[in-house]
Amino acid sequence: MTFWDHLDVLRAALIRMAIAVVGCGVVAFILKEELFAIVLAPRSSDFITYRLLGVDAFSLHLMNTGLTEQFMIHMRTALYAGLLAASPYVLYELFRFVSPGLYQNERRYAGWIVGTAYVMFIVGTLVDYFVIFPLTVRFLGTYQVSPDVANMLTLQSYIDTLLGMSLVMGIVFELPVVCALLGRMGLLTAHIMTQFRRHAIVAILIVAAIITPTTDVFTLFVVALPIYLLYELSIQIVRITKRN
Repeated sequence: MTFWDHLDVLRAALIRMAIAVVGCGVVAFILKEELFAIVLAPRSSDFITYRLLGVDAFSLHLMNTGLTEQFMIHMRTALYAGLLAASPYVLYELFRFVSPGLYQNERRYAGWIVGTAYVMFIVGTLVDYFVIFPLTVRFLGTYQVSPDVANMLTLQSYIDTLLGMSLVMGIVFELPVVCALLGRMGLLTAHIMTQFRRHAIVAILIVAAIITPTTDVFTLFVVALPIYLLYELSIQIVRITKRN
């Protein structure tokens, strides 16, 4: 095919991906009660994470300060949910567009990379929703410098924190995939990662402090621990990749 034929194929694929994302987003928008029952669940002590940890009863009351904020937040949250729901199809369309230019072994390897990257992103999002975000909300939402100062949390800040942390944790959980690719290209070895383990631990603590800007050591440890385990897992993956 000519260059313009390839562009036509890419344009058709992008249109199909956009339709899938918007369609899933519309479904999420219609299911407003179900969507926000999930999104707002961590603000109450009835959430499963709090029950497992035996946290004392609490409930954060959110408020809205703008005329159009609730509607815009509804649209943005539904679009994000639609993107998550349609992401397998989006990845399939991208892979189908690229795969004809790959050899059979490259196609198989690329399939594993794309599938693993997607799974790790979803795992990172779930870890944030069930562990990191609830602990952050519990600490920051109930923290007071004085009993005379009440917390008045906005829906905007709650949603921004949830979506932002979910995106960051999804990206952080791509560490093993990135390390495997670098190891495959010969740019990274298990020996180098082991040698710089102490530097990596410092970097992990800094990243964990940025993700959860709290003074709670327990929350910082909860955030840093999975990232450190990912680093150790990446060392083993790079070692196996190099051997193969």
